[in-house]
Amino acid sequence: MNLSLNEEQEIIKRTTRNFLAKECPTSLVREIEEGKREFSPPLWRKMAEMGWLGLIFPSEYGGSEGNFLDLAVLLEEMGRACAPSWFFSTILLGAQSILNIGNEEQKKRLLPAINNGESLGTMAIIEPQSGSDVAKIEMTSRREGDTFSLNGIKLCVPDAHIADWMVCVTRGKGEKNGSPAMGLFLVDKESPGISITPLMTISGDKLFEIKFDNVKVSAENLLGDGEQSTADLERTLQRAALAKCAEMVGGAQKVLEMTVDYAKQRVQFNRPIGSFQAIQHHCANMAIDLDCSRYLAYYAAWMLSEGIPCEKEIAMAKAFISDAYINITTLGQQIHGGTGLIKEHDMQLYFRRAKAAALSLGNGTFQRGIVAREMGLN
Repeated sequence: MNLSLNEEQEIIKRTTRNFLAKECPTSLVREIEEGKREFSPPLWRKMAEMGWLGLIFPSEYGGSEGNFLDLAVLLEEMGRACAPSWFFSTILLGAQSILNIGNEEQKKRLLPAINNGESLGTMAIIEPQSGSDVAKIEMTSRREGDTFSLNGIKLCVPDAHIADWMVCVTRGKGEKNGSPAMGLFLVDKESPGISITPLMTISGDKLFEIKFDNVKVSAENLLGDGEQSTADLERTLQRAALAKCAEMVGGAQKVLEMTVDYAKQRVQFNRPIGSFQAIQHHCANMAIDLDCSRYLAYYAAWMLSEGIPCEKEIAMAKAFISDAYINITTLGQQIHGGTGLIKEHDMQLYFRRAKAAALSLGNGTFQRGIVAREMGLN
């Protein structure tokens, strides 16, 4: 096993960093957070032209046939820049669902348009009582001839305001492979009966509550061959959780860089604060947490790219990195002192994103439960 980046991945890393430095400065992040502007469609099309959107799509759908390790490199740079794009909702939640569960007609109909930047999607999965546990989803879909009627409430749906469609997860009937069956639908966001309400978030993410009131969906938009098992859906969510890990590693890397630079420049008692042992140990602990995080994320991404079962490794990575990213940003803020808390400094952007990312796609408690389950502790 060699987790060093190959030449192509080094190119992805370099070009992504340069592109985001030019096109997605933190001033843009702040303006979008404050509602002064939206992420722009022209910038999204540039990302499409660079091949980001179809990086891991098969070539028959216009993709580049990259592996998940390639995607992790891209996402690490996006996390490093706090890139405020629609990439995660459209590619990791929407397109991944179609790739993993959709039938051939659905893939041919949607994936090329997603790859070209012409179609935006997201996923509606979390409910008031379910959290990240898909086994607790209660929203049901009732069949009426060639259509289904959907009723219920979904929470924390990312980028629902700009998505053209969403993958909506409902409770199906019967069982598949011994697990409760799920029903996944491709739902047009403009369908009658859908109402969308924005939610306040600590990180400035665009999350929404969506109410479905007798929303009609044709049978051809039922993903895959009909009712899916919980395991089918969990595979998609595991990939998204691993992608979130790569984002967090990138953010933690930036926080460490900012903090070490500050420790070298900030002078107290006629010496840089980085010369004090307490500051040195804080920075060392940040570096240890970061390197452990990167190893866990890239090891799981490598296993996934090689087709090796890695449910436990993904859960271990998400559990560890969720805590580590918060620890790193907390120490970074402590070293910066009051400077790290003011709105004008970038440190607070990363601290708030660390908090939000830890809860996204299963917090540490949820992921540790998966690790225990994989160890045979039921």
